[in-house]
Formats: sequence, structure tokens, C-alpha cells
Amino acid sequence: MLVTVRLFAGLRERAGTDALEVELSEGAGVDDLWPALRERLGERPEGLLVAVNRRYAGPDTRLSNRDEVALIPPVSGGAFRLTTEPIDPSAVAAEVADERAGATATFAGTTRVESRGRTVLYLDYEAYAGMAEDVMAEIAAELEARYDLSRIAVTHRIGRVAIGETSVVVAVSAPHRHDALAACRDAIDALKERVPLWKKEVYERGEEWIGRGS
Repeated sequence: MLVTVRLFAGLRERAGTDALEVELSEGAGVDDLWPALRERLGERPEGLLVAVNRRYAGPDTRLSNRDEVALIPPVSGGAFRLTTEPIDPSAVAAEVADERAGATATFAGTTRVESRGRTVLYLDYEAYAGMAEDVMAEIAAELEARYDLSRIAVTHRIGRVAIGETSVVVAVSAPHRHDALAACRDAIDALKERVPLWKKEVYERGEEWIGRGS
């Protein structure tokens, strides 16, 4: 059977392409995929996740002919809306306006000039569009079940983001401030851990893909 393997960030650069066609035996599973790719991609990165048809999948998941399999390096960032345009934080906050809300909490992440002891020129963000939005919706549902919220809005830049520009804005409104603040904090943490979106830091000398928790 034939499956399409989507590649992102450092794996895409290793392969020199964003997709590979891989032939596997009938009944093969996710765990059988990397041996078929090792010659092209090298050793499996620590923390690699796999999605089958835009849903995270475990090593025992069986594959079918023409499945789309995404190899997802440790992630960084995330959003309910992806955009290549500059973000207006006030516009994102306005999206959560609600008469029931007594508090609105916002978080804005910006590109800083120094990181890990090096001077940063700019960031490049890359996302697995389609699946990214699905995972964001799951996070929103979890937050709404955990806290008493009015509305949630998140916007994340993709592509190049210059020094001082905003890369992500999270806005949460709720009847009470403790729910708004807690949900806003949990939202950005979950987005950075779970959403298939990566950033590359480009320095004066060199560049580096940044993974989970950065």
C-alpha cells in the first residue's frame, strides 16, 4: 500500500521536500513507518509525534492505502487563526467582547532580539494547516469545560516575523478574572505543546528550529 508522508520544519529540510510517497506492506502500522524512512531522514528525533489523516496517532495505529501521515517534530506556538499579516492585539481582544464578561485577559508574544545568547534577525513560523486548526478547537473545548468562560480568540503569525513584531495573541473573556487569567495562561501553554506549528530562529550567524516549550 502507498501512504503520503508530510514533513515539516527540520525534517522537511533534511528530506529536501515537504512530502514523500512511501510503500508499506498491507497491515503496516505507524511503528513500521520510520524504518522505511531512516535512509532518507536519519535517526528519529526525540519527541516526534505522528498524525494520521490529521489526528494524532499512537505507534500501534494501523495504516491504510492512501492515508496521509504527518511526522510532527516537537511543536512551538499555535493559534485558532493563522495569518501571514501583522496582528492587531486590540482586534483579537475585541473578538471576545461579551456582555456576560467581567474580565478579559490577553497575552501577546513578540519577537525578541536576543535568544540563547545570540542575536536574532527574525523568526520564521511554519504550520501544518488544517490539523493545526483542529487541535486548536480541541484546546478551546477543553478550556471551556475547565473554566467558566465567555469567549476565546487566538491569532498566530506564520511566515517571517521581524524583531518587535507580534507573533501570537491570546484573548479570553470570562465572568470572573481568575477564570480569564487561568485560561489565558493554560491556552498559551497548550498551544506551544500540542499544536503543529514551529519556529525557526534566524541569527546573525546561523539558524535553528526551536521545539516544544520555547
